[in-house]
Amino acid sequence: MDINLTLLMQAIGFGLFIWFTAKFIWPPLMRAVETRQKQIAEGLAAGEQGRQSLVSAEKRIADMMAEAKAKAGEIVATGEKFRAETMDQAKIEAAAERDRIIAAAKAEAEQEYQAAREQLRNQVADLAVAGAARILKREIRPADHAELLASIRQEL
Repeated sequence: MDINLTLLMQAIGFGLFIWFTAKFIWPPLMRAVETRQKQIAEGLAAGEQGRQSLVSAEKRIADMMAEAKAKAGEIVATGEKFRAETMDQAKIEAAAERDRIIAAAKAEAEQEYQAAREQLRNQVADLAVAGAARILKREIRPADHAELLASIRQEL
């Protein structure tokens, strides 16, 4: 094989092609590749960050649910305690009211008993005077009558 001017010109042309490609085509191509690699890396990082954020959010949600359940249990316990205290207080108040009503009823019954007893005493005294008047077959004077009634009342 002869090395001639054609082969030399082809080699020089090929060298110029390589230089031109390395100087003007290769750098923008590499920048585009690097930009794309950076975008892909950022996308993967954002995806990983999103996954981590999701895991963190799920953990916060689980914590919030546990806290909400604890608060709900606490509220229910407080409600039960309040209900029990209210029931106990109502029982105490009802017992006090019952005792007050019973005492008032006893006092009223005692007053009615005393009034009935006084009325009965007056009726007995009136009957005794009427009986005495019939026995004596005469009317007793009003002053004697009042004095006699008072003495009979005191005896009864």
